[in-house]
Amino acid sequence: MNASVLSVRDLTVKAHLEGETRTLLDAVSLDLAKGEILGLVGESGSGKSLLCRSIVRLLPSSLLKIESGTVLLEGRDLTAASDADMLKVRGAEIGMIFQNPTSHLDPVMKIGDQISEGIRYHQGLDAKAARAAAIEILSHVGFPDPMRQYDSYPHEFSGGMRQRAMIGVALSCNPKILIADEPTTALDVTVQAQVLKLLMDLREKRGLSIILITHDLGIVAQTCDRIAVMRGGKLLEQGPKRTILSAPRDPYTVRLIQSHPSMPDETPAAPSAAPATEKPTARPLLEIDDLHVRFPVGGSFFKGKAARTVSAVAGISLQIMPGETVGIVGESGSGKSTLARAILGLTPISAGHVSFDGIDLAQQRSAGLARLRQDAAMVFQDPFNALNPRLTIGETLAEVLKVQGKIAREKIPARIDELLDLVGLEREFSTRKPRSMSGGQCQRAGIARALAVDPKMIIADECVAALDVTIQAQIIELFRKLARDLELTLVFIAHDLAIVRNLCERTVVMYRGEIVEEGRSEEVFSRPKHAYTAALIAAIPDIDPDRPLLGSAESEPSVPILSVKRMP
Repeated sequence: MNASVLSVRDLTVKAHLEGETRTLLDAVSLDLAKGEILGLVGESGSGKSLLCRSIVRLLPSSLLKIESGTVLLEGRDLTAASDADMLKVRGAEIGMIFQNPTSHLDPVMKIGDQISEGIRYHQGLDAKAARAAAIEILSHVGFPDPMRQYDSYPHEFSGGMRQRAMIGVALSCNPKILIADEPTTALDVTVQAQVLKLLMDLREKRGLSIILITHDLGIVAQTCDRIAVMRGGKLLEQGPKRTILSAPRDPYTVRLIQSHPSMPDETPAAPSAAPATEKPTARPLLEIDDLHVRFPVGGSFFKGKAARTVSAVAGISLQIMPGETVGIVGESGSGKSTLARAILGLTPISAGHVSFDGIDLAQQRSAGLARLRQDAAMVFQDPFNALNPRLTIGETLAEVLKVQGKIAREKIPARIDELLDLVGLEREFSTRKPRSMSGGQCQRAGIARALAVDPKMIIADECVAALDVTIQAQIIELFRKLARDLELTLVFIAHDLAIVRNLCERTVVMYRGEIVEEGRSEEVFSRPKHAYTAALIAAIPDIDPDRPLLGSAESEPSVPILSVKRMP
């Protein structure tokens, strides 16, 4: 093994709260060798992100203190370094990719300027040279039009594109160590594979050392050299990836591995609901006919330029029957979320028709929206931001029940208890606010809010993307049970194809605003007809460490993987 470039010894972090002191990191020790990729795994709240923030001394609160231990970067103890020295270390020597790009990108600063800022600070380039370097980096991380997109702001991009920009910011300073905190959470499998391959290429060509925080054991199995497992602020076990995956010692590691929704070679798991029985007279609950959604881009009143339009959804036709479970998959920007918003009347339709329960949204908009608000609901991707932080969970549910007016006001408390029971939350959660709950608990509360509508259909938009693998498994099982017991129609949007295969009886594949393939999940995943579907399936990280990252040579992505060269 190469000499350690980073050595953490007995690192202890405590939170000094009013009336108590809580240990958040308990004597954690690990080493990172030059050119090594270390996978750091564990459930939400296990201390993974806090450990990495402690390494670069970016603790999220002044109440948190490094109590003891050392962090040695090539022999220098970072816990004793001055603030001025740490400014030089961050970015130039240790780069960091954060999980939530929305929180870590400056909303009033152009994407390109945020990348070139680090290049100018650490490498001393002038504005013109830094801009050229930033444009090159944007192309490396998958921006299709980097020269134009350099001048765009974060709010103009999808979550996946913002994550690519965050990766570009971290790579711009060519650090020795890269800490990647869930860097591919918001990315579809093909772009995820490209980003991971880019990181591996950088490791090979420049000896970059990487700490990869992730809840996806498939990513760990195919990219990392060693695995470290954390829980409750403690390091439970660490070792070579094959040893950990084939012979885990700790029971928690065993549960993590068993919870992974791998894509097995054998017959797939049973879908969430029994296959729909033949009902020739049944009317589709949702019917989409030649749907188009276009957005204006560019143009200038003062320069006399005409505005162009971008077609986010281009001629989609789809029928969803009552009680059916349908998965919609595709890469970031393929139009999945735009389609969902158009179905619910949240995004204007440019052309075509959407009919819900027999009412056409285009021709009977008022009646259609009224029916949707009564009989359809949505579960959003970010469980924290989707809930009102000022309201308790009980108040949030009561608000929906009062607006719906389907039950008497005196029965609302009892209905709140029923909803919490349905989603597997203790009834005492009705008095708690989102900030005191974990991501999985907040997502269960979000599902309870959707069920408060008493819907016929739920659209779940990337609702498990931000959750660790054990919580993902619980939420998927909850959806499976709800679809079966309540005869819900479920439209499940995701970039994790393994989850869609396990949950949904039918799969729809979208690419550049169009449906390129649809059919029963077993057929789509075992015998894909479209090359794009085959590439998506091949790019899924498998828990088998001996399987290549991209599945096969034929599944190489169309966007070239380029290395980021050190700027002079």
